Amino acid sequence: MSYEPLHHKYRPQTFAQLVGQGAIATTLSTALRSQRIAPAYLFTGARGTGKTSSARIFAKSLNCLNSDVPTDNPCGVCEVCRSIANGSALDVIEIDAASNTGVDNIRELIERAQFAPVQCRFKVYVVDECHMLSTQAFNALLKTLEEPPDRVVFVLATTDPQRVLPTIISRCQRFDFRRIPLAEMVAHLQAIAQKEFINIQPDALQLVAQLSQGGLRDAESLLDQLSLMDDEVTIDRVWDLVGAVPERELLNLVKAIAASDGVTAIESARRLMDRGREPLIVLQNLASFFRDLLIAKTAGDRSDLVSLTAPTWSELRQFSNQVDLSWILTSQQQLRESEQQIKSSTQPRLWLEVALMTLLPAGDDRPISAPAFNREVVPPPVVRESIANNFSPPESTPEPIASPPTPVEELPADPQLPADAQPPTSDLDRLWKQVLELVQPFSTQAMLRQQCHLIDFTGKEARIGTKTEKLFNMAKAKLPNIEAAFTQRCGQPVSVTLEVVLPGAMTTLSAIESPQSAAIESVPSPPIDRAEAAPPPPVWEEDDVTKAAKNLAQMFNGQIVDLDQADGAIEEVAIPPEPELPEVTVEEDADDEEDIPFLRPAAKSMFADDLIDPEIHRPKVGFEYRKF
Repeated sequence: MSYEPLHHKYRPQTFAQLVGQGAIATTLSTALRSQRIAPAYLFTGARGTGKTSSARIFAKSLNCLNSDVPTDNPCGVCEVCRSIANGSALDVIEIDAASNTGVDNIRELIERAQFAPVQCRFKVYVVDECHMLSTQAFNALLKTLEEPPDRVVFVLATTDPQRVLPTIISRCQRFDFRRIPLAEMVAHLQAIAQKEFINIQPDALQLVAQLSQGGLRDAESLLDQLSLMDDEVTIDRVWDLVGAVPERELLNLVKAIAASDGVTAIESARRLMDRGREPLIVLQNLASFFRDLLIAKTAGDRSDLVSLTAPTWSELRQFSNQVDLSWILTSQQQLRESEQQIKSSTQPRLWLEVALMTLLPAGDDRPISAPAFNREVVPPPVVRESIANNFSPPESTPEPIASPPTPVEELPADPQLPADAQPPTSDLDRLWKQVLELVQPFSTQAMLRQQCHLIDFTGKEARIGTKTEKLFNMAKAKLPNIEAAFTQRCGQPVSVTLEVVLPGAMTTLSAIESPQSAAIESVPSPPIDRAEAAPPPPVWEEDDVTKAAKNLAQMFNGQIVDLDQADGAIEEVAIPPEPELPEVTVEEDADDEEDIPFLRPAAKSMFADDLIDPEIHRPKVGFEYRKF
């Protein structure tokens, strides 16, 4: 006779032999005795909890030949009972849904279900792992489950009921199989060990039941492997067979980590790996043991929640009083992060040792210092110009020399500022460039890059200087874009303040890079006689040429001057001398505006054809570029 595994040999044959499922056995037995047979049943639960065995027992109860009606206690010796137990019954069809997932398989099943049973009272279809069926297959089965043929029963079994269609579940009677309780499993394993003459210690048998995690088939398979050992089966042999880390060694490792004894922790881990334990297995077992430590800390009377022997559990409860709950939770988090690193690493032994060192309570957890530009800096004196002086009419000068700056008002900074305290302009410039790269749209980025400058940054506030009030208003309209760029760069909300600052002050502030440079001092310029200032610009007749000239002057922050006005107005306009240009051979190409040698740089634009007088080769409208 061929060898029969223990989980086949000791499969339950009646509802009375079903281990750990008393409520389900009672319900099905009552339904059989009262002849209230449903057309479809759904058995759900973890593996090894008795779903398929219950389906076979139910099929035997429906078709036992020693009873004229369905019974809750099949004989197990008649031809039908023996054929169902052997899996050879013609009217009890077991289907593996993992191999028959298509709608065609279900349609074939439905067609065969229309025929009457051959040798039994009921035709029973057992669909194992029914969650593997496709949606189309489930939909094809809906009508048959709702109104099945006479004397046809469907039993669906699954370990993942969430993947079963709700319309299928609503047409079935659902039974949830729970995991086998530890006490009942130990008693069942002890009975098998006595019948099979297996020499195993009670603690080892307890450990086998705990390692199976409520699955009776897993426990019976592990006991079957242990029965092949010659000597007495001990706890250490059980740990060696399953390839896990013994709980005593895990306890010693956790104690070494809690005592900040890194050397002992490393040596313990290396001994485990030298004995064939994989680094990932060591880490996972350690994480599981920290979970047991957490239960011992928070629920010391619930030994049923852990997979530990009684002596180890008692010692773990005493040890839990010496550690903090926060350290246990932090260690669990670090182990979870290290597990992913070890899985993807080519040096798992190295990273396991590093992970153990990070669990030491004496580890250095000092935060990394913030970047240089987040440090608080004291700003230098900021020079502001009054708005009244910003828009004063420019004075005409006989020479093309820029007018001196208007008198300005100095706003002193902190009077306690030492002479050698200079702002880190290199950090500010670098931060400003990085922020500008994030500003959208590109036109706003270009305007800020040319006309604005970062004055100060404290980490949560930024001060930006503009050259004129007009640029101030333009930048103010784009303030949300600027703040969004600062927030994206710094990772936190940043408040941006705009200020009007003289161009000279901006240049001076940007030039401070050396500790030896002198402090900024404002030099007042001679006052400008407002009485001698030039009259306001004349009113121009609105035509296409005037509009083009205004757009060009506004682009360069200039002013339109009438060159044809009387009383020598032409002499009052500051027109820079023409630069000496090299001789250029003019090609006769009317479409190339860049080849005109006499075109002044001030008049080159998209409106050049309208601004050039071909008779005198001089711009019809001139403008003067001035800074305010």
